[in-house]
Amino acid sequence: MAKPAADRHPASIARTILQRMAPTVPIIVKPGEGRSIPLGNFAMSLKASDDDTGGAYSLLQADEPRGFGPPMHIHHDCAEAFFVLEGEYRIFIGEEEHVCPAGSFVYIPAGTVHGFRVGDVPSRKLNLYAPAAMVGYFDELSVAIDRGAAEEELVRIAERHGMEITGPVPEGYL
Repeated sequence: MAKPAADRHPASIARTILQRMAPTVPIIVKPGEGRSIPLGNFAMSLKASDDDTGGAYSLLQADEPRGFGPPMHIHHDCAEAFFVLEGEYRIFIGEEEHVCPAGSFVYIPAGTVHGFRVGDVPSRKLNLYAPAAMVGYFDELSVAIDRGAAEEELVRIAERHGMEITGPVPEGYL
């Protein structure tokens, strides 16, 4: 017997997968808590890892300086979502640009070219990756930045973590 159309919808499938992978114990991370990942002129704070969530998602908080942003890129192994807590971001999805002030939510499916730039003031957002991903990327990038080797290693680090760099590296990213 064929499944009803609603059960085959990508959102329904994703919901089922996340429910099966969801953690079985509560996770509480209070303000100021979380493992810091230094990335040169700012740091990310790991709020929930794949170990915490059974691989369902990873959650990081980014406090980023004005004008900061990564190169355009694709996540091949996860979707990415942003929730803007403070400030403003310009989100690029393909050829489109979206101004996203505090309170904005952005969902980017896996396989989608995207990037962002922080607006005119330092800004803060939550990054959610589902299924869990990208913590290893940020950890490796942090080490490469400390060694002064981030420019040479960026593409290899990205590839190891299911990410493809599709645009030039903006000044101030590394």
